[in-house]
Amino acid sequence: MQELIIVTGMSGSGKTIALRSLEDMDYYCVDNLPVEMLETFVDHIAVDAEFYPRVSVGIDIRNSGEALRKLPDILANLGHRQVRPTVLFLTANNRVLLKRFSETRRRHPLSSKNTKYSLTQAIDAERDLLEPLAASADLLLDTSESNVHQLRQQLVQQLSKKQPQVSILVKSFAFKRGVPFDADFVFDARCLPNPYWVPELRGFTGKDTAIQTYLGQQPMVKEYLNDMHDWLEKWIPRFEENDRSYLTVAIGCTGGQHRSVFLAEELARYLGGQRGNVLVQHRELDD
Repeated sequence: MQELIIVTGMSGSGKTIALRSLEDMDYYCVDNLPVEMLETFVDHIAVDAEFYPRVSVGIDIRNSGEALRKLPDILANLGHRQVRPTVLFLTANNRVLLKRFSETRRRHPLSSKNTKYSLTQAIDAERDLLEPLAASADLLLDTSESNVHQLRQQLVQQLSKKQPQVSILVKSFAFKRGVPFDADFVFDARCLPNPYWVPELRGFTGKDTAIQTYLGQQPMVKEYLNDMHDWLEKWIPRFEENDRSYLTVAIGCTGGQHRSVFLAEELARYLGGQRGNVLVQHRELDD
């Protein structure tokens, strides 16, 4: 059954942030859809359920009051279309909403429709119009005390069966050419035994068996790898909890040919076995 999340709620409560967060969670998102078009839209996505397994639609006070009153009945009729609707309602107290509108200097939608409304009156009128939706919502989130990152984390926790994993790039590099500008973590392998000083190994790289055998037999290299594994296993999940989509792990040595390449290959192999969303690049070999 297809999943449909209706994102609605008070203007200034974080609906745009919610939709962007859902988009990052692989929902197909549409904002400000007219209520009258919802059933037609659902019929459209039902034709290709594999392409639209999870969909989110933003519906708010920019619709007419009459249309919003019809929304609960429209949602109730979607069941026979093999779509499971969930209503997510976001709200905040008046003091916070007033502060947010003041900071962004945006006009409230009801103030634009009715110039006689002050901002406070527009907020009160909107709350009255949306009260039936709030009362019937499947999930109600008060964002009065939440910042952007906390709201995103709440949505992930509430709506994801499984938190999305961060995509990891493991990159080897040479310190003599500078640290990659996109590196989130940098590991320095220059303290490890250097195959460059073994004449018969100098012409190989860390992707070659000769270097892999040499470094793989070094106790210090094994210890270094184990420490990297343990450190990343501990800290990568913390970044996922804070809504990071990408991480770059950079491993450097002097020339970017031997130690860093070997470690990057080994680390990518290990993380890929644990997570499956890992890429590896060798800056000095790929140039």
